[in-house]
Amino acid sequence: MAKRFPIRPAHPERTCWGCDRYCPAGDMICGNGTERTQHPIELGGEGWESEGLDPVQPTIVEPGPPSPPPANGRRG
Repeated sequence: MAKRFPIRPAHPERTCWGCDRYCPAGDMICGNGTERTQHPIELGGEGWESEGLDPVQPTIVEPGPPSPPPANGRRG
């Protein structure tokens, strides 16, 4: 199971964010390259989690009258 991704970590520069291991920047285990993967807050700054998203607002569907039963009396 994947670890929960922190939105605003205290010191993002100390961690590699390339996989779920979150290795220290000086001791990467996964081999995800020779440089650590930066946290989005380092790249996009404050508010990175809401940038570029187009949230879909839920549509409220009003319940209508119940459907009449079929003419032959069968369901399905």
